[in-house]
Amino acid sequence: MRVSTDAAHVAQYELPVGDDSVSMNPLIGKSVSIVHTGNIYCTHCQRKTKKSFNQGYCYPCVISLAQCDTCIIKPEKCHFHEGTCREPEWGEENCFSDHFVYLANTGNLKVGITRHVTDGISSRWIDQGASQATVMLRVPDRLTSGKVEQLCTQYIGDKTNWRTMLKGQPEQQDLIALKHQMLEKLADDLAQITGDKGIQAVTTVDDVSHVIGYPVEDYPVKIKSINLDKTPQFSGTLTGIKGQYWMLDGDRVINIRKYAGYEVEFSAD
Repeated sequence: MRVSTDAAHVAQYELPVGDDSVSMNPLIGKSVSIVHTGNIYCTHCQRKTKKSFNQGYCYPCVISLAQCDTCIIKPEKCHFHEGTCREPEWGEENCFSDHFVYLANTGNLKVGITRHVTDGISSRWIDQGASQATVMLRVPDRLTSGKVEQLCTQYIGDKTNWRTMLKGQPEQQDLIALKHQMLEKLADDLAQITGDKGIQAVTTVDDVSHVIGYPVEDYPVKIKSINLDKTPQFSGTLTGIKGQYWMLDGDRVINIRKYAGYEVEFSAD
């Protein structure tokens, strides 16, 4: 799903179906239905494939595209400087621009990185179902962001527990205070990075904590995950959307992004 926020920082969702785009927020509380036709197409090359990898790619693309390399998940393993990037031009365009290291509350405190912060909000925060987030540092490239993120994981995690995220609105945290605590713990390590790469390699960002709302009427009590490969057809009342998950009556949830490239028939009442 494509994501954005409105003026009140409530997540807005659009579902791309073929050439159309369906606004999902108005469908909360209404009946929706999806039927998977059995066809799967690579979101990059549009090749028909029997199995989708990395949320939408065929196997040839997974093993050849830079955007599917291990260093995308673990940026501290960026190997561009070794001359082994799968697609150097793609790497130059996407990995050598400002990256932001952030703290987020997704039900548990986590650290992460993002390239884009629009009007103070990153779409990545919405994808992860973060109820709060704050940017901690700005760095000039992906490799440095990965190194800083790895340093942070000495103290907090870098993963979202999706089940915890879907169980309700988490308790608010003082992210600004936590940010400064983290910066204090990392002071020596960050000084070493700036010593190696220059004083502009790591810069702090103004203290702004963002609160993000989600279109949810009811959270599931006992989560039952829908697998589109095993259950190619489902319908029910859409009770909420958070992260990239639909919540349906009967405590059912489905990670919509997981099925990027799946050909489906979608309807709503």
